[in-house]
Amino acid sequence: MEGKDLQELRELVEFLKASGIAEFEMERPDLKVGLRFAGETPAAAAPGVDMAQMAALLAAAKVSSAPLAVPAAAPVNLAASAEPAAAPATEADPHAGAHVVKSPIVGTFYDAPSPDADPFVQVGDKVSVGKVLCIVEAMKLMNEIESDAAGEIVKVFVKPGQPVEYGQALFAVK
Repeated sequence: MEGKDLQELRELVEFLKASGIAEFEMERPDLKVGLRFAGETPAAAAPGVDMAQMAALLAAAKVSSAPLAVPAAAPVNLAASAEPAAAPATEADPHAGAHVVKSPIVGTFYDAPSPDADPFVQVGDKVSVGKVLCIVEAMKLMNEIESDAAGEIVKVFVKPGQPVEYGQALFAVK
């Protein structure tokens, strides 16, 4: 994309933001552009948008037919110059600073050795390194998952019988 084309695209982005349009798509034989602004809900057109002005901007945009080469490791963020949206007020994470025990395998989570047995651990239980926390069944093999940190169980992230992925959080230990 040439410098002039990039400038026209930036102007289009600024116009869409100023108009309150949250989502925009344009497709031509040699170009496809899709924009979605974070934190916004999609709208066909915001009230008061001058569609004639938008059409003129789109008609004025002359885009090269040469493909745009962008390295995968360095994505382009056209909205980077935009003012950050106000973050909604969130309460403090009660598990901040806790060690998270993650699933080492894909399988099915079980919190007890059998359906009629008590769970290995519950919220509030003290655990030491090596204590069995749960079982993850994978290909009919029951794999005991042990704690890799000592402390108190403050959160169980999954329910018995729920499928879990590799690296998925199972317990928070503080």
